[in-house]
Amino acid sequence: MKKIILILSLAILVGLNSCKESQQEIASEIEVEDVTSSKPQIQYTLTRDQTHNKFSSTIKPVLTVKSGAVIEAFTKEASDGQFNLNSTIKALDSLDFEPIHPLTGPVYVENAQPGDVLKVTLHTIELGDWGWNAIVPGFGFLAEDINVKYLKLYELGKDKTSVTFKNDIKLQLNPFPGVMGVAPDTSEMLSTIPPRENGGNMDDPNMKEGTVMYFPVFVEGGLFSIGDGHAVQGLGEVCGTAIEAPLRIVYEIELLKDKSIEEPQYETNTYYATTGFAPTLDEAAKKATLYMVNYLKANHNLTTDEAYALCSLAGDLQIAEVVDLPNMLVTMHMSKSVLNME
Repeated sequence: MKKIILILSLAILVGLNSCKESQQEIASEIEVEDVTSSKPQIQYTLTRDQTHNKFSSTIKPVLTVKSGAVIEAFTKEASDGQFNLNSTIKALDSLDFEPIHPLTGPVYVENAQPGDVLKVTLHTIELGDWGWNAIVPGFGFLAEDINVKYLKLYELGKDKTSVTFKNDIKLQLNPFPGVMGVAPDTSEMLSTIPPRENGGNMDDPNMKEGTVMYFPVFVEGGLFSIGDGHAVQGLGEVCGTAIEAPLRIVYEIELLKDKSIEEPQYETNTYYATTGFAPTLDEAAKKATLYMVNYLKANHNLTTDEAYALCSLAGDLQIAEVVDLPNMLVTMHMSKSVLNME
């Protein structure tokens, strides 16, 4: 009888261990699937040689993709090689604005037509190995008040999280593309410096890793481009430059047929945002507010008066940039917790 009990006990222990090992295997498999699903597989790579620096419907795409494509794009720094880590302040004297803003792209999305929307999810943003910040005489928000030349170079890298500005002043890095946009409906070669309804030089530090962007489509294929990497920048970019740096960006681009917008919009885990561009801050702020009213009416079952009132109670206007004349950019943020979207 004792032998039988001992044999049964051993069998139970073996069974328990086997179940435990099976549970560990299942848990391990689930963990791997979770990690994998959070990092989409790269399907295409665009190099720093595949660039242009104007916005126009006539610029030929460097890549054609289906909706849902995941693209790795390497971007140049804003001067397009006019500065390097060995540059001195004399380099400002020969700075040419013509090559400014080399943009990686454009990307043609199959079946995208005017009136559609391109959804661009910024999955990964990595810094290149260096960057620069400058004050160029005659350029910047205080160009008429402060007439100086300034150039500071920074060693960066994908694992860098902060830099020293001077002495004990440290800056936490927040890499993002200063320029993102689709092609406007014109054959004219437009400067990339001012933001427009197609996006472009929005210079908004909230458009960072994890942000989901929405762009109105104006021409067949959309023709999306990205560049002007910034390592860190305050809202406004008042002196005219951020820490300008090359980037590696992984983004996913999707075609939305059931959404229509007039200017770019974006969202994070915590808020939804509209943008408005105009020659003055007043005009830009009014547009951003009106677009938020329209968004709330279309997506949250509010009347015009209710949406307008909610913008006053919970909408946050922010100045994104003030230096890219002739246009400025203002955004309005609406917390997702207010809208029960979290």
